[in-house]
Amino acid sequence: MRSRKVRQKKMLKHVVRRLVARATTKALRVAGLPGQLAKLEAAQRHAAIRQLSSEFASLMGEGAWRQPLHQFESKVYSQHGEDGIILHILSVIGATDRRFIEFGVEDGLECNTANLSLNFGWSGLLLECDEPMVRRARKNYIDRLGNRAKRVTITQAFITADNINDEISRRGFEGTIDLLSLDIDGNDYWVWKAITVIRPRVVVIEYNSSFGPVRSLTVRYDPGFSRYRKHSSGLYYGASLAALTKLAAEKGYLLAGCDSSGVNAFYVLRDAAAGRIDEVSVEDAFVPQFDRIVERTLDQQYALIKHLSFDEI
Repeated sequence: MRSRKVRQKKMLKHVVRRLVARATTKALRVAGLPGQLAKLEAAQRHAAIRQLSSEFASLMGEGAWRQPLHQFESKVYSQHGEDGIILHILSVIGATDRRFIEFGVEDGLECNTANLSLNFGWSGLLLECDEPMVRRARKNYIDRLGNRAKRVTITQAFITADNINDEISRRGFEGTIDLLSLDIDGNDYWVWKAITVIRPRVVVIEYNSSFGPVRSLTVRYDPGFSRYRKHSSGLYYGASLAALTKLAAEKGYLLAGCDSSGVNAFYVLRDAAAGRIDEVSVEDAFVPQFDRIVERTLDQQYALIKHLSFDEI
């Protein structure tokens, strides 16, 4: 009798566990959390792969998503490993005036120039369209730099191809600077194309891997571009790596590579790179964005937005 009660109790516990598991799974699905959890797992897996591929570089085969810049990746304040790549490139070509400009910095603590200003004493200009974020960024830099925070100008501006040169020049920047970082989730191609008032030696710019490695496309210019208003997937913005690399060539830059996360491309002025930085082809440099590829293939990503307006470059 006792053994029968024990079996019944175990069966009841098993049924309860299954019901709880099903209810939890349904709740997560309704809340849209499985996708977020998958992206978190992808980020953790990507970090582990980056560490292992660095430690065991001799085992990497020709088919691996790897290029020379990846071994220098390191995150201090950047979103992924951009901090290390930027320092490597600048150490190879040398720095001049140690000035930077960056667009799209939010609170200034996860961007591509914070490491240079907060830890290396560089000066520069940070532009952000969201005023509350600008206030937070100013506070963050004052808290960390004190009186030295005046070396970094942080200001609110909604960047367009029409106003970009004025926004830069009226804040005292012109001519050669060491670094430009551009991430505005929209008119990135058109804004970079419009810039004439400065000549950055290194340009870091986000490319949209959802457009694929071959298509040479950019979103159609819209001064009021808003990424999620254009398409709820958030996949319609910016330009492909191929399109940006064509623009870079017109401006006198070569492609040094992309980060292993599939987010940013790194361009260096040819005269600064000569004999120091090797040019990488779009085919060899392209990396799919790691947290998207776990949900959809590149073709599936592009299929969601291919009906929207593009300009072929």
